[in-house]
Amino acid sequence: MASPLIETRGIVKDYRLGSHRVHALRGVSVTIHPGEFVAVMGPSGSGKSTLMNLLGCLDTPTAGRYLFEGEDISNCSPDRLARIRNKKVGFVFQTFNLLPRMNALENVELPLLYNGTLSRDRRPRARARLEAVGLADRAHSSGWPSRAP
Repeated sequence: MASPLIETRGIVKDYRLGSHRVHALRGVSVTIHPGEFVAVMGPSGSGKSTLMNLLGCLDTPTAGRYLFEGEDISNCSPDRLARIRNKKVGFVFQTFNLLPRMNALENVELPLLYNGTLSRDRRPRARARLEAVGLADRAHSSGWPSRAP
């Protein structure tokens, strides 16, 4: 079997709310291999979003280790996490997080601009991604809904 893509060991995430400490995650360990499908399920307030923010390199754990492609990124700088997100991580958010002043095609193109994809390659790649998810006919649509249906 291939090396894990994602491996957490005893991940803890605490937040401060005034003088109170909120324990969002307590010792979560998970291993995910390339190509594996995983569902994160649980009741409201159980830490699903917190875990996804950590796995997506949007946040860092309070304690524990997070290995992404074998690299310990538990204490990475915000710049390093941004580079990992840009090159390695994709997101499908629960709610639409699109820039309203841009159409769908332009929203899909934007990360390609940030990662240095050549101008001539961005538009065809963005069109292909929209087509892959059945949204090719919405390429020039704007005015996306403010929340998921």
